[in-house]
Amino acid sequence: MRARLAHLPYRILGIFIALALGCTAEAAAPARPPNIVLIYADDLGYGDVGCYGAKHVATPNIDRLAREGIRFTDGHAASATCTPSRYALITGEYPWRQKGTGVLPGDASLIVSPGRTTIASMLRQAGFVTGVVGKWHLGLGSGKVDWNGTIEPGPLEVGFGSAFIIPATGDRVPCVYVEDHRVAGLDRNDPIRVSYGKPVGDEPTGAAAPSLLKMRPSHGHDQTIVNGISRIGTMTGGRAARWVDEDTADVLTRKATGFIEQHAAAPFFLYFATHDIHVPRVPHPRFTGKSGLGPRGDAIVQLDASVGAVLATLDRLGLADNTLVLFTSDNGPVLDDGYRDEAVEKRNGHRPAGPLRGGKYSAFEAGTRVPFLVRWPARVKPAVSDALVCQIDLLASFAALADRRLAEADAPDSANVLPALLGESAKGRDQLVEQAAGLAIRQDRWKLIEPGNGPKVLANTGVETGRSPEVQLYDLARDLGETENVAGSHPDKVRELRDRLDKIRRERRSVPVER
Repeated sequence: MRARLAHLPYRILGIFIALALGCTAEAAAPARPPNIVLIYADDLGYGDVGCYGAKHVATPNIDRLAREGIRFTDGHAASATCTPSRYALITGEYPWRQKGTGVLPGDASLIVSPGRTTIASMLRQAGFVTGVVGKWHLGLGSGKVDWNGTIEPGPLEVGFGSAFIIPATGDRVPCVYVEDHRVAGLDRNDPIRVSYGKPVGDEPTGAAAPSLLKMRPSHGHDQTIVNGISRIGTMTGGRAARWVDEDTADVLTRKATGFIEQHAAAPFFLYFATHDIHVPRVPHPRFTGKSGLGPRGDAIVQLDASVGAVLATLDRLGLADNTLVLFTSDNGPVLDDGYRDEAVEKRNGHRPAGPLRGGKYSAFEAGTRVPFLVRWPARVKPAVSDALVCQIDLLASFAALADRRLAEADAPDSANVLPALLGESAKGRDQLVEQAAGLAIRQDRWKLIEPGNGPKVLANTGVETGRSPEVQLYDLARDLGETENVAGSHPDKVRELRDRLDKIRRERRSVPVER
């Protein structure tokens, strides 16, 4: 062969060598990692979508994800409320390990320390373009926030390359969007002031001027009126920057699809945290009445449309095949959560928690067991999985996907369940600590809820809390609805699970670092 090559003209020989080297380089080149789109719904229950059994509301786009990917029947948020679930998702750490990770007011400081490894910073170091769109609710700034100047630290300081966010929730002031480090559309001549203590300004409140409201509160939520809806907290100023609730889903969805369009050429990670179906539920008029279940059902239809817009964008740009889309919710469902939106009266047989007991705020399964769907057409075959997985595991799992090593201090409670997420294993994590008012632990078929004092049913929301002065043990394989406490007949299992929970609570890590 060498002799034959020696007799070739130099120009032809050069072409031959270049082609050979090109083929070798092409064969050795690593495959481009998938784009990752994490769609994070708000207060969406296990039974709120068709692929998990809903019969009274149509969710064709969410159902499409289930049909084309993996539907997990035992997928969880880390907590039964929003801020702690989001903290766990971002950091890979159980939120109960850190003080100040409960549901935050709208003017709270950032609770994720800049510089620590987050799901966004890890993926950014791995070469992904990272962005967050939607509900943040992890605090902003350090100390008192100046809403009229540079707002930092925030998402950009914990790994996101761009941000377009709702600072907290739709029912909390300030009712403005923050883009990167500044309030979007702010008129400097109309400065914003916000307070969760002594009232600021002289704008009307729901408590003092109920005749100005288009949706009245059922409990709380009676302070400054914005867009005909009274909120938690008081604010004044920023009128040009205030959102219109009916347009929020469209605004956020356009920002999310715009991020995909802008970064189609490079691997990207988009964290799209919808506001739907959190209160106040004020869907766009084109969705009003579409569900037959009132504003809450109509907000589910609107949420599904947002998912459809993301999927359509991926299809149009030819990105769908190599994009991992993960859809889930921050906690379980709640009907009356502060506004008179007829969620209870117009339920019409709909079961937001499906076969589960409890809901948002609850230690029962419906508090944290939520829709959990993964689609990646190039890699994942359609299936239904019973593997135990949690959103807290996404940091370690995506690190494995991106071939990144985590340090000893990183993501102490995040398990690498990538084989389960890709449908390559039927096994997920070994155990899971679920957080509500207290803690519960899951292991295989068993669930133990620690004893605790307090009401068994929340007066305002009607949700069963799961609290009991006695320890509770449930065999979920036989009793998914947690109707029979079998602690008395299984003392050894109670002792084992209590010891395991105590050990997890004592130790800094619950998941060993992969070496």
